[in-house]
Amino acid sequence: MNFIDKLAAAWTRNDSLLCVGLDPDLARMPAHLQAQPDGIARFCKAIIDASADLACAFKPQIAYFAALGAERQLEDICNYLRTNHPHIPLVLDAKRGDIGATAHQYAREAFDRYGADAVTVNPYMGFDSVEPYLEWADRGVIVLCRTSNAGGSDLQFLDVGGRPLYQHVAQLVADKWNRNGQLALVVGATFPEEIAQVRKLVGDMPLLIPGVGAQGGDVEATVKAGRTLERTGMMINSSRAILYATPLDGEDFAAAARRVARETRDAINVARG
Repeated sequence: MNFIDKLAAAWTRNDSLLCVGLDPDLARMPAHLQAQPDGIARFCKAIIDASADLACAFKPQIAYFAALGAERQLEDICNYLRTNHPHIPLVLDAKRGDIGATAHQYAREAFDRYGADAVTVNPYMGFDSVEPYLEWADRGVIVLCRTSNAGGSDLQFLDVGGRPLYQHVAQLVADKWNRNGQLALVVGATFPEEIAQVRKLVGDMPLLIPGVGAQGGDVEATVKAGRTLERTGMMINSSRAILYATPLDGEDFAAAARRVARETRDAINVARG
């Protein structure tokens, strides 16, 4: 099953547009896991098991693992997800942005080493930075378009032929780059008006939408701006609000994560109408 079909099936199976981000921060993890050599893997697996029936995707952010030398634990987590919850897409958040042979190696890392269903990439170097990933014809490539950070406007709102650059990127991805039909876009929840503009340009193409939860994006505005006619079309990501839903000495972390994931999923579904 290719990425787009697997994502669509997860939307339906779990009645969910929630993407759970996996950004492990040792300082915020339960104390009993911080000193364990596989503590990161155990933490993330518990989060996965607690929220797998509430999510349409899981999104590990590779920097949180690489900074701690925990790539082997990330491999373990990815294997665990594919084995125990094979119907849930795995999106590797890497934001790679190189070309040629180097981009090909990044694609091998995402798709062969980690077994990701999709990976995020940076289009600043043009189609050359996306094309090598298309060799894996069944995998998704999620292109940065309108990011949730305030500084994104420094470049993404530059005028390009009478429209902002982010809209030009969206049009390129939808009309010229999507050769395998497996491309998607990153559009931040902090800019619902821009989500709506992108949706008009790209039709039913999936959008990965970070920025709800800890970043303060409005769920209702996000959903109304980004939903398709089928009331799907989005992976609305929440990471820290779910992962660290309880103080270290409070409610069981996995139970707290499940509670917040359910609340977020349900709020999204209310907004879907």
